[in-house]
Amino acid sequence: MSLISEFRATEEAIKELQERLKAMQQDGKLQKEIEFEKNLRDLMAQYGKSLPDIIAILDPASASRTRAAAKAAPAAKRARKVKQYRNPHTNEVIETKGGNHKILKEWKAKWGSDEVEGWATLLG
Repeated sequence: MSLISEFRATEEAIKELQERLKAMQQDGKLQKEIEFEKNLRDLMAQYGKSLPDIIAILDPASASRTRAAAKAAPAAKRARKVKQYRNPHTNEVIETKGGNHKILKEWKAKWGSDEVEGWATLLG
């Protein structure tokens, strides 16, 4: 697309958006919503309340749902299990929970990942 055609397309899009904005500004429903939001925010400021406070007042059950969801989230992460690797060539033993162990990486580079994983024993 040439620069001039991109400019004209952008200009046309701006005109369309301005028309939509003008139509929305004249909509009575929007004016009522804007007025309601302004009055609600003024009332919240007057009484020193925040949006979560208002939600807790209007829908007390939502607070318990939010707390239950927050408690359930950390439980989803499970602890990694310890693996013990015994090198049959050197009889050296290492224990690790992950694959980021320095010696384990060296073994995998030297003897191959598949073979080294065959040396693993799950401890728990």
